[in-house]
Amino acid sequence: MNILMIAVNDPAGTAIGFADALNRRTGHFCRVVTLETRYNHSWRKDLHVPNLDEDGLGELEQALRSADVFHFHMTADEDLRLGPFLPRDYMHGKALVHHHHGHPDFRDNPGKYSHKYRELNRHNLLVSTPDLLHILPEAHWQPNCVNEQDPAYQPLTNKPQAPLRIAHSPTRWDLKNTDDLLGVMRALSADGHALELDLIDDAPHGDCLERKRRSHIAFDHMQGYYGMSSLESLAQGVPTVAGLSGWCMDRMREFTGSIELPWLVARDAEELKETLTHLAYDTDARHEAGARSRDFMERHWSEERVIGRLMGFYETL
Repeated sequence: MNILMIAVNDPAGTAIGFADALNRRTGHFCRVVTLETRYNHSWRKDLHVPNLDEDGLGELEQALRSADVFHFHMTADEDLRLGPFLPRDYMHGKALVHHHHGHPDFRDNPGKYSHKYRELNRHNLLVSTPDLLHILPEAHWQPNCVNEQDPAYQPLTNKPQAPLRIAHSPTRWDLKNTDDLLGVMRALSADGHALELDLIDDAPHGDCLERKRRSHIAFDHMQGYYGMSSLESLAQGVPTVAGLSGWCMDRMREFTGSIELPWLVARDAEELKETLTHLAYDTDARHEAGARSRDFMERHWSEERVIGRLMGFYETL
């Protein structure tokens, strides 16, 4: 099966991550075409339209012609112009997949995409986190993956134990409870707690991963679900705090088959302060949480398991 993933920009590097995993672990072949670069994260690109010369455009046209599946990410669809090409002109006989990652237009207009897909009679729908099923209940939840065997996603051995560092890597502060975290850090400092915040903002992804590995605690956000930031930190064996809702946790248990989830749950600033204080001053609890996180990613959220779920979805097309 030839799969062409199509996106305006690659959401959190997930498309290229899926493509690499599919090409490495299955007999299928996947390419990724993108139009824009947002932020400074430096994820690997495949067919990035602004960078394509004449030969590259020839590769893109061949990918459009030979694909069995057009896998659209976020707001992309068959009318997204890719340089001189329009996917609509190549989609005859192909399976069409729409994959949503929480784009603001998707969250702010909850009925828009359901109506669109109903009108087009499209049923191959994916969402990246369980909370998005509330917006698109007819979709299938496809968890994101990290390659837990890659050295960048493995725990750092002989990590210095001081200063005690909390990592937080927001893409958008308003969506990641960054102001809440800063307020909690100020309160902890006023109480005499010596904690250091590593605010990783708009950094290349490789640098971000290395800084997370050196940290002792990671904070994702308190929006009710988890982000790629969580999966990265958990794989690195870093205790990870997020405000997961009970509903999301139930969906995650169904996927993993594990009743116990490694996230340390804090749903408001008060709980966040309590959780960070506990982790900061109970070294054994912190080390135990880190070991549990890494074990969970190896046994229950491995790249192999995630790609197996995606392949199961593709087999239904």
